[in-house]
Amino acid sequence: MNFKKILINSTLAGTILFNVANAAEPVEKETVNQVALLHSLTLGHFDGSITAAELKTLGDIGIGTFDGLDGELIMLDGVIYRANQDLEVNVVDDKITIPFSNVTFFNKDFAVKLKDISDKNALETLLNKFVQKHGANAFYFVKIPATFNSILVRSEAGQKKPYPTLVQALQATQQEKTFENVSGTVVGLYCPAYMGGLNSTGWHFHFVSEDKKSGGHVLDLNIKSGVVEFDKTDNFNMKLPQKGNFQKLDLAQDLSKDIKKAEQDSVVNQ
Repeated sequence: MNFKKILINSTLAGTILFNVANAAEPVEKETVNQVALLHSLTLGHFDGSITAAELKTLGDIGIGTFDGLDGELIMLDGVIYRANQDLEVNVVDDKITIPFSNVTFFNKDFAVKLKDISDKNALETLLNKFVQKHGANAFYFVKIPATFNSILVRSEAGQKKPYPTLVQALQATQQEKTFENVSGTVVGLYCPAYMGGLNSTGWHFHFVSEDKKSGGHVLDLNIKSGVVEFDKTDNFNMKLPQKGNFQKLDLAQDLSKDIKKAEQDSVVNQ
């Protein structure tokens, strides 16, 4: 495997300087391309800054959300799907805008068969073994076509200005549903530990059913059988928003608790 060098440079006090993506430059396909920061989304910066058409020039697999936090984004095989508040999926128009996303051009580096994975924690434990083997400081996208005994997903409703925070929006509008005996694909991203100031570290999963009718952000799952395909990526580019109040956000504050709630909380447990 010919992995590119990481495009991340250390700066003072452990902060990170990023190579910001320029739409006029050729796209490096062995790269995770990120739109904005999870931290800006957490603070309620829900204004879309890139169109779906533009996002598809940066990758063919990915996760994210839409303008106004209007549902969960799942990109698979170059198609962008939206899982709405009712966990129903549709293909989005190219003009729809996106405030936060991570995408790449998927290039399978290795694959592992899956069988009888009891829950999301068990899946992450298994995936982490291969992350440690191949390099925990790289990024990994995974594609997991599988048959699920059950999968619990969530999504949320679009918000109006003035926007609430991400946690407030989820607590007010998050809907969940468990799908049983269903086939589909989980799209997942692993971010290494040093990404804690910019994204959620570890694993983040979204799901779309095989019939492309349902999906969302994965809260839990039970896999009967399937396969996980890994794409290890050593490059990272970020595209910062150029409009809205992005430059006024206090991104230096510790948002780890809010991000954990947004990633993991079920309304059943609130």
